[in-house]
Amino acid sequence: MTRNHNNNSLNNLNASGNGAWYRTRSPGAVLPLSASFGRMTTLVPFPDLNLMPDSPPPETASHTGITAVRSLAPTLDVERNSLAIFPVPGHENHHAPVVQTLHQDNQELDRYVFKRTRMIYDSLLLQLTVEYGPNPKPAVNVRASKLMEERGLWLNKGQHLVGPVPGVEIGDIFFYRKELCMYGLHRHSQAGIEYTKARLSSFGVPIATSIIASGGYEDNEDRGDVLVYSGQGGRDKSGQQRQHQKLVRGNLAMVQSMQLGVPVRVIRGFHYKNEVSSNVFIYDGLYRIVKSSRVRKSGFDIFKFTLVRIQGQPEMGSARLMRALTLRNTPLAWMPAGYISFNLYGKNEGVPVYLYNDIDYDRSPLNYGYISQSDISSVIAAQGGNNGGCDCNLSCTDDCICVRKNGGELPYSPYGSLLRGKHVIFECGVTCKCTSGCTNRVAQRGLMKKMEVFRTREAGWGVRSLDLIHAGEFICEYAGTVVTKELGEIMSMNGDGLVYPGRFAANWKLWGDLSDVYPGNVPPSYPTIPPVDYAIDVSRVRSVAAFIRHSREPNVMAQFVFHDHNNLKFPRVMLFALENISPLTELSLDYVVVDEVDERLAIRG
Repeated sequence: MTRNHNNNSLNNLNASGNGAWYRTRSPGAVLPLSASFGRMTTLVPFPDLNLMPDSPPPETASHTGITAVRSLAPTLDVERNSLAIFPVPGHENHHAPVVQTLHQDNQELDRYVFKRTRMIYDSLLLQLTVEYGPNPKPAVNVRASKLMEERGLWLNKGQHLVGPVPGVEIGDIFFYRKELCMYGLHRHSQAGIEYTKARLSSFGVPIATSIIASGGYEDNEDRGDVLVYSGQGGRDKSGQQRQHQKLVRGNLAMVQSMQLGVPVRVIRGFHYKNEVSSNVFIYDGLYRIVKSSRVRKSGFDIFKFTLVRIQGQPEMGSARLMRALTLRNTPLAWMPAGYISFNLYGKNEGVPVYLYNDIDYDRSPLNYGYISQSDISSVIAAQGGNNGGCDCNLSCTDDCICVRKNGGELPYSPYGSLLRGKHVIFECGVTCKCTSGCTNRVAQRGLMKKMEVFRTREAGWGVRSLDLIHAGEFICEYAGTVVTKELGEIMSMNGDGLVYPGRFAANWKLWGDLSDVYPGNVPPSYPTIPPVDYAIDVSRVRSVAAFIRHSREPNVMAQFVFHDHNNLKFPRVMLFALENISPLTELSLDYVVVDEVDERLAIRG
């Protein structure tokens, strides 16, 4: 489908084989959109289809004195527009930003740029963790953000954005405040209120643009759609109030935004232990400040601001996170309507897989047998470890035979995340002397996240995780019964459900590509394998992965892995996360379907 909005057609992304198309990131910096990215032209994650409103009410607003011109930012109609403040050449005060609007079609390109930039950052974070260890000074997230800034990879730098940030969607999850700065979501690395100074505001007064609600003030009241937020200032290093708060800086900006009706971005922070950090930050959308007051606390005056969420927006990411925690830890205590089973595959899988359907009475997933690893007995007579296993005592070292098979480097971080995508990965096998906790044994351990197979409103079944999945993290094997290409062609005539792993999009090429950060760096030479042309029959037995639906904007990638046999024609298909996937976000995989009918299906029969 061709989009005609000035010169930003998404079709142009693949028009050149030398990556000649660019997208402005920050003043003086560009982002190359290489044709090697393939068909990933509109990266928009699947919404939670069971939770999104069917027809959200429109929400519009107008502001006297705001100059509306075309720009790179979305209008205040929260469903399809946003406000953004940019310096405009020729304005009477070239330092003063004005409100600009963006054509809706550009939102897809903004999302692509955001997700590609974040993929670079997440990959860089893993590489620096391996290079510097878990607790260096400065921290790896600081090093990563600094490198990104030096290479001109920060987004919206120097711009003062009001409303949604181009490319960022409600529910996006972050792990460091530096990330919020890097994408322009919240530019202050410490202050809870971000505001634009009066000299930079087209209103002539300071305006608040975003806040972080992370429980720093014990008397904050958070009811989701209504948030009572404490003003800033007057506290000592221990967090105790020692002085009166003044109507200056962020407090004054909050009052002005209330009076002008300017929407404020709300980011919530939580203590949420995970492999990357102990905290998470979730963008929850736009709120309006409807009330401000001055109250007495411990003998000191502080400001209180009441914010109400603008209607018509997708569900808050923080609400989904809390619901996922409840389902994961105490599902029987809640028992929401729609759950058919809390252990779909019984003892066949060590981690529970839930089954959910609140749409109709279909229970077809119960009809499939479960298999956690593909059955390859019909195509491989004998199985065994990869020839000549390593002699490592506990875990593989830099010079062992398994490392040499992988191009001279371990494929995983110490925490088990994939460092970069490759044609193939050779994990340690049964002939290796290392322990089961070896760094080079990841995918063979199987599913580690609690999953949910759920009925979608559009077509068929989908899969989402109750756990947070980090970028580069292993998910599960795409498993069924392995058949040869010849047998597969015969079976397909009978309508059996077949999947051809060799046809999956090669999105592994994107993961770990740091050429934008290290332009002169030449990656190692990695081993390759013959063309993969076998099929996986999932019509009778399957893993949970076979319920994952197709998308041209996937958040999951397929990676070929060996660990239990030596036949290079039949690698196992392991799924890894291409991005950070929030709990209850649908997983998607690019099956490379070719027409609109097949595009609605997860599997081609």
